Amino acid sequence: MLLKRIFLFSIYLFCAINTIAQTATLSGKVTDQKGKPIESVMVGVEGSTMGTNTDAEGKYQIQLPAEQEMLVVFSEPGYVVKKQTIKLQPKEIAYINIQLEKTKELRRVTVKGDRTGSDVIKLKPNDSKLMAGVDGGLDRIMTMIKTYVGTNNELTSQYNVRGGNYDENLIYVNDFEIYRPFLTRSGQQEGMSFVNADLAENVNFSVGGFQAKYGDKMSSVLDVTYKHPKEFGGRVVASLLGASLALEGASKNQKLTYLIGLRQKSNQYLLKSQPTKGVYTPSFTDAQALINYRFNDKWEIEAIGNYARNRFRFIPEEQTSSFGVINKAYQLRVFYDGAEIDQFDSRFGGLSTTFKPNERLKLKLLVSGFQTNEKETYDISGEYLLGELETDLGKENFGQIKTYLGTGIIHNYARNYLQVNVGNVAHRGSYDAGLHFIQWGVDANYTTINDKLFEWERRDSAGFTQPYNPNNLELTHFYHSNGNFNYMRYSGFLQDNFRFNDSSGLTMSVGLRYNYSTLNNEWLFSPRAQISYKPKSWVSDVVFKLSGGLYQQPPFYREMRDLNGNINYSLMAQKSYHVVLGVDYNFKALDRPFKLTTSVYYKGLWDIVPYEYDNVRIRYYGKNDAKGYAYGGEVRIYGDIVKDATSWISIGLLKTMENLSDDKVSYKSVSGADSGTFYPGYIPRPTDQRFMLGMYFEDYFPKWKNYKMHLNLMYASGLPFGPPDNNRYGDTLRLPDYKRVDIGFSALLLNGAKHPRSKVWSSIKNTWLSFEVFNLLGIRNTLSYTWIQDQTSGKTYAVPNRLTSRLINVKLVVDF
Repeated sequence: MLLKRIFLFSIYLFCAINTIAQTATLSGKVTDQKGKPIESVMVGVEGSTMGTNTDAEGKYQIQLPAEQEMLVVFSEPGYVVKKQTIKLQPKEIAYINIQLEKTKELRRVTVKGDRTGSDVIKLKPNDSKLMAGVDGGLDRIMTMIKTYVGTNNELTSQYNVRGGNYDENLIYVNDFEIYRPFLTRSGQQEGMSFVNADLAENVNFSVGGFQAKYGDKMSSVLDVTYKHPKEFGGRVVASLLGASLALEGASKNQKLTYLIGLRQKSNQYLLKSQPTKGVYTPSFTDAQALINYRFNDKWEIEAIGNYARNRFRFIPEEQTSSFGVINKAYQLRVFYDGAEIDQFDSRFGGLSTTFKPNERLKLKLLVSGFQTNEKETYDISGEYLLGELETDLGKENFGQIKTYLGTGIIHNYARNYLQVNVGNVAHRGSYDAGLHFIQWGVDANYTTINDKLFEWERRDSAGFTQPYNPNNLELTHFYHSNGNFNYMRYSGFLQDNFRFNDSSGLTMSVGLRYNYSTLNNEWLFSPRAQISYKPKSWVSDVVFKLSGGLYQQPPFYREMRDLNGNINYSLMAQKSYHVVLGVDYNFKALDRPFKLTTSVYYKGLWDIVPYEYDNVRIRYYGKNDAKGYAYGGEVRIYGDIVKDATSWISIGLLKTMENLSDDKVSYKSVSGADSGTFYPGYIPRPTDQRFMLGMYFEDYFPKWKNYKMHLNLMYASGLPFGPPDNNRYGDTLRLPDYKRVDIGFSALLLNGAKHPRSKVWSSIKNTWLSFEVFNLLGIRNTLSYTWIQDQTSGKTYAVPNRLTSRLINVKLVVDF
């Protein structure tokens, strides 16, 4: 069999060499009028099926028959078609650079599918600069993402993708892997994500079946490329929630470019709308800079730096929560004493050098370092009063407590400290071999972790400490551990993106990743493949996609710490395989471009680490003792529902379950002896969000495009939850469905193009003023529950912890 394959391969190679001898190569770059590369431009020969697409750098390469006069067509929706007549000699390599002009009739579709077979969403952050959201315009890429994949918490910038949790998402900026804080337990404490939308140019969001060049996590990849500006410019954003400044520029010879981003956010105005009243003092500061210097066409160097300073101080005073049904309502009142002071400081720096010895080969060396210093300290005691409300409309005391059910104290204390340092040295390379585009990479990571956990909770009900023990004073929970360790992790990949020929419409990506950790001495090998097919004979622009492979996630830190704070150094990687089938359909309706994408997927999971959600903090069980699965489907449509106004709709169905190997319920007889054992089997995972609908919609007044409306809508079914008893089999209750609408109205105050004679006003491109209403419908969504147990009656009550109410915001956006 091996000799047969070698023989066939030799014949194929001989034929290929003979064919190449009668062909020529056409290469070049496609840019817009400002010199910025245009991705996915169709480059083809008129009257034939030969064609290709430009890559992310606007470059293309196509094999053409020699000694024939041909008309090469460059086309892309939103740009004027350009044609070029050429005639090449055998083996000739010609270069033609093309500049496309934008059309006035059609705008480019905001989000386009990836034709390598991956399930990728392409985001254009500048098209949503006026998007209404509680991020205040400072973190809008994450706001956009949540409309695609769903959410149940507007306060956090984190997101779940297809049944995965927050820790299963990868983020890259200019090929550097990005990390996030570890100790945050609520959206109130979170600052802003690393990604600054005002500095970003290309944002690719892969929601499954991603390529081997991306790292070792199980859910998604957010791949961000920052701008390479051609001229000086910037943006100022200011609102009641914070402010930001972004600057960009380049030297006269275009060799030096720079980006600077400053963001300051305070959720104080937003948090005042929460049920727990008190003194909130949040302060989140982020500073970024990127400098690129191109020595010549072969060498360039780039440096990136980030500093995030997040502070959260909270002195709670009181809380009143009413819950229940119409004829059986309750109220919990809590009076607090104490305070919380949190500090999350992180630093990141990266340096990369790129060498391009020729048009085909690219070599890149990257060095980076990440450091986080986190402190979570609180000492808060709350005295509560639980009562039943009068629900009879005819009574004078309607809506007031008619019966007191119990009183008690909940005392929470923590002194948690964490220091993490990550150093990375990496190499990335690529080689363009015509029909094959080969990529490779190797990484070496050195990680040190110093963790100190000291946390407890004491509960008292009617003078009895819970859990009640007549002989001992017990705490509800007590965590105390210290971890100080370091390890090395080595990883790499080899990947080939190739076309079978220029006319088949079939492209494929095949790759292999490896990973080795000195912490648990585990080797991981992850083959992955993506394939796409675009029927050339079809009039309709349809692309069929199939992707899959192994996606294995080595433990980093949080997975290793169990519910009691103990660290499992021998924890193995969580493992999964993905199978994703999708179809992309580009079409025109109402003389405007649209894109419809559909996909179905299945994820098999094993060696997974069970976990529970505590607000946004994930508390792991610290052992590989579960298997599971996730499957579902998604439909998205992108385009201008209203002409010249960006919109999209995303609908998703999901089911994800897991089976813990040691999960069981033992029944006792009256005498106390074991009378039976029940094995729960598969139960919903904490991210089992069965249905979601997300929508972003823009509109404007007819003939008055300077007055716009922006609508964000989110509906998501409730997530599973259960009592805080560390028994996963009990987490089968459901939170109420999440429903939220945010709306904004924007007016163009200044258009600099209309004031060419004024040096001041002409330097300002545009100025927008927005009036926003968060939670337009006033729905108080429930994030979690506080469990109150009355020692006298023995009853337990689930008191909802609700999110933000309706709020008004004013925002100013200035581009210059």
